[in-house]
Amino acid sequence: MPGADPKGTLDPPIVVTGLGAVTAFGWGVAPLWEGLRRGAPAIGPIARFDGTKHRTHLSAEVPLRDAPAAQRRASWADRFAVAASREAMGQAGLRGPVPEAGVYFGSSTGGMLESEAFYVSLLAGGARRARPSLLVAQQLNGPGDAVARDAGATGPVETVSSACSSGSMAIGAALRALRRGDVDVAIAGGSDSLCQLTYAGFNALRAVDERPCRPFRKDRLGLSIGEGAGALVLESLAHARARGARPIAILAGEAATCDAHHMTAPHPEGRGAAEAIERALEDGGVLRDEIDFVNAHGTGTPLNDLAEARAMRHIFGSRAAELPVTSTKALIGHLLGSAGAVEAVATVLSLARREVHPMPALGDADEEIGLRLVLGAPLRLPRAAAALSTNLAFGGANAALVFRAAEAA
Repeated sequence: MPGADPKGTLDPPIVVTGLGAVTAFGWGVAPLWEGLRRGAPAIGPIARFDGTKHRTHLSAEVPLRDAPAAQRRASWADRFAVAASREAMGQAGLRGPVPEAGVYFGSSTGGMLESEAFYVSLLAGGARRARPSLLVAQQLNGPGDAVARDAGATGPVETVSSACSSGSMAIGAALRALRRGDVDVAIAGGSDSLCQLTYAGFNALRAVDERPCRPFRKDRLGLSIGEGAGALVLESLAHARARGARPIAILAGEAATCDAHHMTAPHPEGRGAAEAIERALEDGGVLRDEIDFVNAHGTGTPLNDLAEARAMRHIFGSRAAELPVTSTKALIGHLLGSAGAVEAVATVLSLARREVHPMPALGDADEEIGLRLVLGAPLRLPRAAAALSTNLAFGGANAALVFRAAEAA
């Protein structure tokens, strides 16, 4: 298996040289990191559509007033994706078209918000008033295609749509492509915008909390839905050095599995999640004791949090009680198909800055969880060698990414 030796000598290191983000904290990585460090959730009343028609009324919305100029006929998901990718490319020092690049993006709704607007106008005024242009970006591959057009990337353009693990799986696909030599540079990430279809769907499942979500806490009742995009520029260490780019971190390993258990509920013991973590560690040649913190899927739903905690205890044993654990979703909500991408950005930032961002200190501890949660204030790390980011999805899809500190390159 690639990268399975402890010293990671079977494959050239794949490094992260650029990061980009669009979240409810704002347009860019800087507002994301500032918001994460504050530990106060960017979750509030719905403004994107009429929230009174739904069971709950909170979401984590991107401030659209700060949006940069858009491509013609671009959906909000496309615009989030392009903005995050441009920021990542800028940090990586990639100027102008990058024909040698491939694009690997995750999404679960694409331009569904705009399709809903088309449908409403069709019902209200008939075909003459409905704008077909609203349907242009409806397809799930819209965000990735928009990034490729904007970047002038002529390599492979792949879209992964596997519910909440899409962004992580897209990053994993980019890692594999770089290892094979399919591309010299990969722009990897995910993008999703809020829409009524998914908001109503999660509410129908009683999976949305009426308060901001509280991952791993005893009184947790469900998730908070958000929107946005995350992007990473990935390339081999040799390629980065040849053009003078500075690595931010190493993407050491990835893996994906399926529970094959239930359409919406995780395996109660977290078996699929544990297998994904184990395979990702093996893929990256990273020992379990080298992991210094975990950015967990941590949705705040009773079943998911407990299953994930059991998976971590299976992998890390007694050390799970001391290993710092956080969940980015506690602050910016669940970004669905782009969750894994934005959380990968947050994980790299925490690793590079040797500091784990906190979750709000809301609710009592759940003794059954048995994890060391980072709450209330950032946690400084005496060592930041490697980190784990996990994402679990409907259908039992699990994905795990392992990052190493740039110093190991």
